[in-house]
Amino acid sequence: MSTTEKLYAALMKRNTTAEDEMPPEVRKHVPSNGLRLVSANALQSTGDQMVNASTVLPWVFATLGVPPALTGLLVPIRESGSMLPQAFLMPLVVRVQHRKWIYIGGAIIQALAVAAIALTAAIADALAAGVTILVLLGVFSLGRSFTSIASKDLQGRTIPKGERGQINGLATTASGLVAITLGVVIRIVGGEDLSNVQLAWLLALGALMWVGVSLACWGVQEPEPDAESTEQASADPTSQNMFGQMYRLLRDDKPFRKFVVVRSLLLVSSLAPPFVVTLSIHHGADSLTGLGGFIVASGVAALLGGRIFGRFADRSSKRLMNFGAALASGIVIVTVILAAIPDLLTDGLATDLVFVLVYFSLTLVHTGVRVGRKTYVVDMAEDDLRTTYVAVSNTAMGIVLLVVGGISSLLATWHLFAALLFLAGTGLLGVVTGLRLPDVSKH
Repeated sequence: MSTTEKLYAALMKRNTTAEDEMPPEVRKHVPSNGLRLVSANALQSTGDQMVNASTVLPWVFATLGVPPALTGLLVPIRESGSMLPQAFLMPLVVRVQHRKWIYIGGAIIQALAVAAIALTAAIADALAAGVTILVLLGVFSLGRSFTSIASKDLQGRTIPKGERGQINGLATTASGLVAITLGVVIRIVGGEDLSNVQLAWLLALGALMWVGVSLACWGVQEPEPDAESTEQASADPTSQNMFGQMYRLLRDDKPFRKFVVVRSLLLVSSLAPPFVVTLSIHHGADSLTGLGGFIVASGVAALLGGRIFGRFADRSSKRLMNFGAALASGIVIVTVILAAIPDLLTDGLATDLVFVLVYFSLTLVHTGVRVGRKTYVVDMAEDDLRTTYVAVSNTAMGIVLLVVGGISSLLATWHLFAALLFLAGTGLLGVVTGLRLPDVSKH
């Protein structure tokens, strides 16, 4: 057994049955491909922590004196911007026989965009800096669209069922370590007085992570695709009409339609945490001190959840999604009840710890939902159909995210409780709907 195989076996619980069913030319590269994909995913997750639209970029905006109204656009551009274009990019992707080149191209786009953001943070300020960074974040999201489409298909081609969730889990664990380190270092090095130059160096380091992603993926040995099927996929009229493709899939493909509906309802764990942070501030938590606690809590949750949920996803990604959404909804409802009781959560360390614990719990659960969802869509289809599923579902989710995020934000202007209960309600509805999903992880 080679060193590569020993290391892969130490990190992964291998599914020998599924590996034996793969073509010999694919099976022999599973350990090396697996380690490269773990490295690429881990580097990407690490970069995401350094260019986080919920934490780091708002700090950059505050330091540069960017108008607060622009800060609210960071997360929608980051999330929806990476999802909406995917169905329209899919015809380009299916023409490329080796999907790793799409992945590498997307990583390079992200590296260049983050490097430009770092330069902007170092030399610009106020409105000009804010607008420039938002535009560059849009470019970054476009690069993420390419990697998102290609990564799942690349993983499906090179890694057998029963091991894919563990790769996602290992990457999540790595990002957790980075978040913990980042939160601690920021408090020690910069405290509350981080300068724009310090933040620019942090962003520049993040850009290097995506350079590392492209290098790690360069050596992936992808199987030779069926040229005829690739030509047919490229010539398919539906691949040239993305709205028609989306409509046909959602109308005719019942399992896929169910997955998109369930995924649309399972946003509670991703959209509720910012409202929890705001609620903690309303109850007297110091926003800067609390923010450091939330970053560390997020890192610990990812660190713990990555390994646990990776193997859970390989057993049943459907159950993991449903369990996570149910738990997240329950946590949100309990939080609202506690916060609504007069004089129960007052100023003080105990109250701060309660909200950090809630944030930690939601982030931990969201780790499971995300790993489960990624594994489910990889397992439910093969080859170019998988690419289509990923692209169309992510484009649909970009639209849903804007709608659900807009509704919850509108409700929050009335009361934070309304927004949180709305998200909890959609999560519970998603759990009920998700029970009827087929279990595609069985092998």
